[in-house]
Amino acid sequence: MNEPVKPETFDAVDKRWGDLLPCSQTNTVFLLPLWQRLWWELLGGDAELHLLTVEHNQQLLGIAPLMSSNSIISFLGGTDLFDYHDFIVLKGQEQKFYSLLVEYLSNQNWTEVVLRSLPEGSPTLHLLPELARSQGWICEVKQEDVVPGLCLPQDWDQYLSGLSKRDRHELRRKFRRLHAYGSVEHFTCQDPSTLPEQLNEFFKLMRASREDKRGFLTPEREEFLKALATGMMSENILRLDFLQVDGKSVAGTMCFDYGNQRLLYNSGFDPNYKHLSVGILLKAMTMDIAIIKGIRYYDFLRGDEPYKHDLGAVDRYLYQLLITRQKNSYSTFTSK
Repeated sequence: MNEPVKPETFDAVDKRWGDLLPCSQTNTVFLLPLWQRLWWELLGGDAELHLLTVEHNQQLLGIAPLMSSNSIISFLGGTDLFDYHDFIVLKGQEQKFYSLLVEYLSNQNWTEVVLRSLPEGSPTLHLLPELARSQGWICEVKQEDVVPGLCLPQDWDQYLSGLSKRDRHELRRKFRRLHAYGSVEHFTCQDPSTLPEQLNEFFKLMRASREDKRGFLTPEREEFLKALATGMMSENILRLDFLQVDGKSVAGTMCFDYGNQRLLYNSGFDPNYKHLSVGILLKAMTMDIAIIKGIRYYDFLRGDEPYKHDLGAVDRYLYQLLITRQKNSYSTFTSK
């Protein structure tokens, strides 16, 4: 008799994972097997991989991309490179999936399960705590961060009319000042052969724009972002955009178009052009292009920076689910 929950390798589960993700309530670019696999291979370190499939009656109900370290179980990846986490679960099968997963976890050796970056509305937040408490485990759900975003209208004029009078006036004023300054062009990297060069330009702008971004771009993270961008470009998901003034790139954004959404992943700008608000104006340009493409939601992702609300974003929330139990002598995970 086959076990309902079993460890897998990325190679073994890759295709089924890709097929299942669009059928999951939490369907985000961060849960693509490419994203998760790259992180594990480049940044997984000394953690133990627990990539689990959950099946019932020979049907794949879901995938649990987990790892463990020091008796703590968590999703693959941290909040530095992942804005959303969750299980990949077939819609309509959530109750069965979580029941089987909890049954499996009850026989494993761990002291804490820490599930970060769960989006509001995730079935994990609604179903897993009750099942965990039925095992006598302590369960806590708390707000972790905000992910501002907005539904995009049919055209740019509708977007502007949806802003407050002050924000609408400010955005128009900023655009007039920029165009009065010099020649303004928008450039999108679309040629894979130029991607390495354009990524280096983007990282240069990131480092220049803020001290925390300079610290963020460690060699390991930069290697991950380069591999990720290459893979996402091949899938027509990557959007690497630049604002150029008089032929010089002064701002850049890295976005991902996935599931009828545009996700603003990171950005940077030349501080010598800060007085022209080039960073926020390029973001507005990427919103305009998304509207033209018929994309229906613009996700600014993690963080409550004021510019996001100035551009009309409304807060959504991320949550952390923490499950604890007394240390015991259950058997450890078996992974491949």
